[in-house]
Amino acid sequence: MNYTPDLSIVIPFYNEEVNIGPTASEVLAVMGAQESTTFELILVDDGSRDRTGERADALARRDTRVRALHLVPNSGQSAALAAGFRAARGTVIATLDGDGQNDPADIPKALDELKRRRADMVAGIRKRRRDGVIRKLSSRIAYLVRSGILRDGIVDTGCGLKVFQRAPMLHVCLFRNSHRFYPALFQMHGYRVVQLPVAHRERKRGTSKYGGGINSRLWVGLADLAGVLWLKHRAFNYRVEEARPPR
Repeated sequence: MNYTPDLSIVIPFYNEEVNIGPTASEVLAVMGAQESTTFELILVDDGSRDRTGERADALARRDTRVRALHLVPNSGQSAALAAGFRAARGTVIATLDGDGQNDPADIPKALDELKRRRADMVAGIRKRRRDGVIRKLSSRIAYLVRSGILRDGIVDTGCGLKVFQRAPMLHVCLFRNSHRFYPALFQMHGYRVVQLPVAHRERKRGTSKYGGGINSRLWVGLADLAGVLWLKHRAFNYRVEEARPPR
């Protein structure tokens, strides 16, 4: 199939059988109303042990705009996203978390911001976060440590809603837990990242599968941060652009 949509929406799911249907339906409704934007929805089943994969396949059979990918075995959120990026056919990619806490209505807003500000990535900033105290506190600690070391100016790297040009992602080094550093990775390769306040909703169904408590997130995050800092000093400092029309 040679179909090339404007936008590929990539959503990772791990044991989210109660969320995958409602999340996909909401995305299709929101984006289906955007007549100027063609899109595909890529549902990535990250080695789930429940019926997530089965329901992803059913959604793909019912709607040609939906594609289902399956990772074997469970490999983590960054691996699931990377698989979606490789499969994406759109020139622009959007990401959402699979728990329903991101609002798909923010995707068109982020697309507009991407074009208006001629950016390479729009990173969401969750307004009025609907998470528990532990998740909020761990995110705050991670922000203070990361921003103090990387000085990337990114307020909320934990927000799953991001919209970015596909081409730059092909030049970014991806690794386990790299999804927490997408904006910084773009910046170190010379790409422009802007930020946009977006909605954040309470989880209505199921429980969190990715992440952990303060202790586990902190130590893993520090190891990843050391690696990203090394990359920042060793990465090629150029950006790649498509051929420009003659002036």
